[in-house]
Amino acid sequence: MAISLQKGQKVSLTKESPGLTNVVVGLGWDAAESSSKGLLSSLFGKKPATIDCDASALLLIDDRLVGTEDLVYFGNLKHKSGTVKHMGDNLTGAGDGDDEQILVDLSKIPEQYNKVVFVVNIYQAVKKGQHFGMIKNAYIHLVDGATNKEMCRYNLTEDYSGMTAMIVGEIYRHGNEWKFSAIGQGTKDPGLGELAKRYN
Repeated sequence: MAISLQKGQKVSLTKESPGLTNVVVGLGWDAAESSSKGLLSSLFGKKPATIDCDASALLLIDDRLVGTEDLVYFGNLKHKSGTVKHMGDNLTGAGDGDDEQILVDLSKIPEQYNKVVFVVNIYQAVKKGQHFGMIKNAYIHLVDGATNKEMCRYNLTEDYSGMTAMIVGEIYRHGNEWKFSAIGQGTKDPGLGELAKRYN
């Protein structure tokens, strides 16, 4: 059975799943219902702008992002090592299940990388006046790529109003094992570039 994590909790992935190599990191979210549904907007079918959330992975060396080539996101879907792959951009967050997925091959991540951080930001959040208070049912979960079994899940249940980006969680080396930490830290970074600077 999958482990349900709270903010700040950590779990050993390799202890829970011996021989683990491939991990599917799935992130999901839904747009919260708008409370400003007046008669006119329902008559004319005026819908609020869709919220485009983008998931990204940062590969760190000694907890630092050394260069932009270590960013895996919709503009660079595959890390140069081939060990971290983004499965593509979802523009709306509509539908059930994961909205975006990032595949990680733990067995082949080059030794110098000690951490993979997973972040989500709202595309053009400032321009569109959008924030994570407009998002509900946000989560990250890790699935064993070999067995398709969910290993752990972290539901982001806090109120993230005013936050335009999120440091969701991280996979990191601990001795000779890999662990996952549930972070859930909201930030006001307007985009991925500013988020990435936190790790310079």
